[in-house]
Formats: sequence, C-alpha cells, structure tokens
Amino acid sequence: MSSTISQLDLAGIQKLKSGKVREVFDLGDTLLFVATDRLSAFDVILPNPIPEKGRVLTALSEFWFKKTKHIVKNHFITSDFREIRDRAGDVTETVRDRSMVVRKCQPLAIECVVRGYLAGSGWKEYQKNHTVCGITLAAGLVESSELPQPIFTPATKAETGHDENINFDQAARIVGQPVAERVRDYSIALYSFARDYARKRGIIIADTKFEFGLDGDKLILIDEALTPDSSRFWPADTYAPGKSQPSFDKQFVRDYLETLDWNKTPPGPVLPDEIVRKTTEMYLEALTRLTR
Repeated sequence: MSSTISQLDLAGIQKLKSGKVREVFDLGDTLLFVATDRLSAFDVILPNPIPEKGRVLTALSEFWFKKTKHIVKNHFITSDFREIRDRAGDVTETVRDRSMVVRKCQPLAIECVVRGYLAGSGWKEYQKNHTVCGITLAAGLVESSELPQPIFTPATKAETGHDENINFDQAARIVGQPVAERVRDYSIALYSFARDYARKRGIIIADTKFEFGLDGDKLILIDEALTPDSSRFWPADTYAPGKSQPSFDKQFVRDYLETLDWNKTPPGPVLPDEIVRKTTEMYLEALTRLTR
C-alpha cells in the first residue's frame, strides 16, 4: 500500500487548525488545505489511516468544484503542485495530489445536509414519528426509500464531538433567514445536479453535506464537495429499498465498528488490515466511477 499521512506540519507555514481530516495552513491572503488519510467515524478519529484517502478527497472535491461552479461559486483556486509551491514555498512532496489553495472566507456556523433517500439518522428519526429534522414525510417509507424530492436538513457544526440535526427555523436563527434560504436553495440545486450526474455512472448519492462561507458579501461553497467522507454513495445496480445498502463510503467502516463492543468515544479501535484495504478500494472505486 502507498504511504499515508496522519499528521502534518510544514516548515515556515502557520497551521491554523487540524480538522477531523484536513490540515489548514495560512498563506496570507489564501489558505492551503491538505487532506490527510485520517478517518473519523461516529465523530471519533480512528488510530490507523486509510491509504489514498486524502488524494481521493482532494481529487473529487476539485472535480465537483469545477463541475458545479455554474450553480454557486466556490473557494477553490488551484491544486497544481507547482502553483502551490509558488505560493507556499518549497513544501514537501508529501502534499502533492492531496492539497489545494483556497480563498479565505468566513464559514457559516451550520452544515447544509441534503437527503434524497431515507438512511442514517434520518431513518432512525422517521421510525419514531415520520419526520426528519422537523420535516413530516409520508407514512409507509422503508429504510433506503427514495424521497419524493430532496429535503434540506441542516446541522450544527462540531470540531469535536457530535454534530446535531436542527430544523430550518433553528438554522435561520443561527445564520439569518435570507442566508438560510439561499444555502438551502444552493444545497438542493447542487445535490440534484450531482445526483443526476452520478446516477448515470452507477452511483446513487443518498445524501450529502455542504458547507458555505462568506467571501466578503458573497456566499460561496467551501470545505469539500460530494466526497465519500461527506456523502453516502450507493452502487445503483444493487439498490433495493427496505434494508441498508452497500456503499462506496465510510459507512463500510461504521458497519464494522457497530459489530464491536465500543462506546463510540475516544480512543477509537484499530481497524484490521482487511477493513483498511477494502475501504481504500471503495474510495478509489467512487473516484473512478465519477470522474472517468
């Protein structure tokens, strides 16, 4: 397997933060995002990295940023290693293919989740009262059912610990009604475009998470976009409502972790080599199908 990166410091460049996956460095008027191979599940960073993961996240984010800029502008500037070195200096080869320069902006304090299918926490809530984040859905849906239309189900943001689902009114109180309406409309438009594109390539995007920020007074798409870390990717040819679906994302790891006697708090358990290998294969398969 290829070499992996879990932690990273760059000589002479200030690190602003280490997120669950990304290292963020200050380049003055821009930022350098470096995607590590760390994997978080149930909001816990697991001990062993997933080879190729950071490269897949970077390549897919760049692909979708370019593919969707007609819908909403985004923070992506370049992932070209020569340009990165021009801006950041003689950075190590280890960041090649896993880094991008992005615009600085003020991130919004909510995550913008769009669900096209009933899965995960949405399915759990639906079973109790036929709602998802306060949105009432028809009776009779089953696990993995396709929804009549995509729904916007925002969440709070947590650097550590668990994000919490909120309803639209709560999101509007956090970011303001006009901004909440705009990110809702952008998120549904982005999801709908990507869902249709991916379906033709054998992947169902069941749900996904977007983040937005303000570049001055302009609302732009930031962070990552439509990756296996931020989305549920299902193979279209085996889709069958009424049960959980196989996936090209980290749900595979979550399913394994659910078989363990682990309370979902740090430290996370070490993943077996076979689980790591299969996870790498699934991430690479998603990249290949979507970008070929």
